[in-house]
Formats: sequence, C-alpha cells, structure tokens
Amino acid sequence: MKNYRITVNGVAYDVAVEELGAGEASAAPVSTPTAVPAPAKKAAPKTSGSAGAVKITAPMPGKIVAVKAQAGASVKKGDAVLVLEAMKMENEICAAQDGVIASVEVAVGDMVEGGDVLATMN
Repeated sequence: MKNYRITVNGVAYDVAVEELGAGEASAAPVSTPTAVPAPAKKAAPKTSGSAGAVKITAPMPGKIVAVKAQAGASVKKGDAVLVLEAMKMENEICAAQDGVIASVEVAVGDMVEGGDVLATMN
C-alpha cells in the first residue's frame, strides 16, 4: 500500500493505493476518503510601507508575476500596478484613480485569493 495526500478544490484527502502485480485484479471494496484540514494560509502579508486609503484588490485567485509600481510611485487612473496570472492568462491590475502607491502587500510568486489586498494608494 502507498499513501498519498490529494487536494481537490482546496480540501485535502489522505488515500491509500494498493499496488497490484502484472495481470492481477482486485475486487476489494473502495473506502471513502477522510477529509484532512487544508494547510494554513500565510501569516502576514509583505508590506512595503504604511497602508493607504484606497485598496487595490485581486479580482480573482492567481499568482503575482510582476510588480510594476513600487511604494512611492505616482500612478494615473488605468496604469498597471501589478500583473496577476490566472488560468494561464496574465491580467494587469490597474490603478482605479490617480494617486501615489502607499504600499505593495505582495511579492512576485505570491499566490492570492479573490478579494485579497494587493496594494494600497493615497
């Protein structure tokens, strides 16, 4: 028997798989997997400064592949602040208004969920 942990839709399952020899078949009943608690999320976000009044949030879950504006940078409405990869597509996350980036809460390679704060601005 070999034991594996499989995660489906964020729920981890421990399963045992029996190895069969060549030409061997098994009619053993299938057991129901038991749920295992999912790993805890990261403790604290990485911040680049003090938080601003306007939050820039992730519209969907994905991976941060680029940070285009650092804390202290002036941005215009529509300027790309970050690039989020979701479902193999790169999505530019843009400033909703003119302002100055107060903090960047994520780094390249971070996995984020929809609604997570990515950056703040004033």
